[in-house]
Amino acid sequence: MVYVKWVFWITFWTLVVAFFHYTLPQHDVARIADTYEKRIDFGENSIFWSNQGTGDAENTANRDVFFIQAFRTNNRPMIYRNEDTGWGWPPYFKFDTANLQAEANNLRSTANDPQWVVIKHYGWRNEFLSIYPNAISVRPVDGPDVRIIPWLNIIILLFVAAVFWAIWVRWRRFRAARIDPVLEDIEEGFDAAGESLSDTRGRIRRWLSRK
Repeated sequence: MVYVKWVFWITFWTLVVAFFHYTLPQHDVARIADTYEKRIDFGENSIFWSNQGTGDAENTANRDVFFIQAFRTNNRPMIYRNEDTGWGWPPYFKFDTANLQAEANNLRSTANDPQWVVIKHYGWRNEFLSIYPNAISVRPVDGPDVRIIPWLNIIILLFVAAVFWAIWVRWRRFRAARIDPVLEDIEEGFDAAGESLSDTRGRIRRWLSRK
């Protein structure tokens, strides 16, 4: 029983952490090398792509997607997709995909003369599953050592922690006031029934021994 409880809580918190890590905005300092557009045929990884662009005809089989090629400060490549989120999830309400692609294209630079930018995005990059993070915004910065404090993430996580704490405190109070007394009554009833059964067995044994 204890093992099942630990498996449940480990699985629950793993899913919670994965949800927030995928959904909350992240910031990469990088150099944009190129931008391009590519026709994508959606398959088993379609859950990691946004719906069709706002105002476009619905077509779940394939569509053209904007991409941004970049190199981070450690010189490792990172590819971002550039899709509208619209009114869907995550709630970034992004409708300016074409504008963002133009801004990214205008900020391209070479390794010899880099123009460093901060790319705000959400999602994961996985080469095996062909998953790309979705770029939300891009802005130029003075250099690769710029410090970024994720205030929005801090506020959201503190709020979520406060909600979980409030639920946990109220659950503890509810359990102490309503559930634990009932369980104690049930346990006492079982104990009393066990003692009564034991007395009955004893009387039966004594009666049989006299025969």
